[in-house]
Amino acid sequence: MKFGVTVFPGSNCDHDTYHVLSRVLHQSVEFIWHESTDISSLDTIIVPGGFSYGDYLRTGAIARFSPVMKAVKKFARSGGLVLGICNGFQILVECGILPGALLPNRGLKFICRFVHVRVENTRTPFTENCSPGRVLKIPIAHMGGNFFADSETLDDLRRHNQIIFRYCDSQGCHGTESNPNGSLDSIAGISNRQGNVLGMMPHPERASEALLSSSDGRVIFKSMMKSLAS
Repeated sequence: MKFGVTVFPGSNCDHDTYHVLSRVLHQSVEFIWHESTDISSLDTIIVPGGFSYGDYLRTGAIARFSPVMKAVKKFARSGGLVLGICNGFQILVECGILPGALLPNRGLKFICRFVHVRVENTRTPFTENCSPGRVLKIPIAHMGGNFFADSETLDDLRRHNQIIFRYCDSQGCHGTESNPNGSLDSIAGISNRQGNVLGMMPHPERASEALLSSSDGRVIFKSMMKSLAS
């Protein structure tokens, strides 16, 4: 299996993701420049965190027009696995691959710290190695992670089990105090209806080694590997 990690001007978590995949999990991985149009040799695409194009306009609003994202949209429509992390989640939303919007954080401050998220749906290629309700300790680092959607979209997300992660406390309980950015319904990550695309604000690549205070994020990548292998 072969992973691809997109690279935009301003990306800053592409090398982190590459490191985890290649050196921690020993997978074949390559960088994909933002001008690339052919990703047919890859089995899965990761759109990493960072500040694509300096986050001018809205976050992800310029990256959505990159040639590589046209290829990613086609890849996703064909059933390929796509994971968007932080800025990558924002880009997937801007592209219309995932629904909703990501607004500035409640309090209008950049937040960089560990949080807890609860796994709400384990029947996805990204969470099949998790037990239902498992709580993961993973860091966030963003200014615009406040997920919002209209009531109809939110109802659809709930109805089709597309809410994959919710912010919680260490015991798995939801509440305002455990929701760091004000996201609607404590949403930390969602999938498309088919389940082959996941966008999440927390950074699993920054929690994939015990040296980093948590290796909980590794379960997401291992789930993807298991899904691809089967």
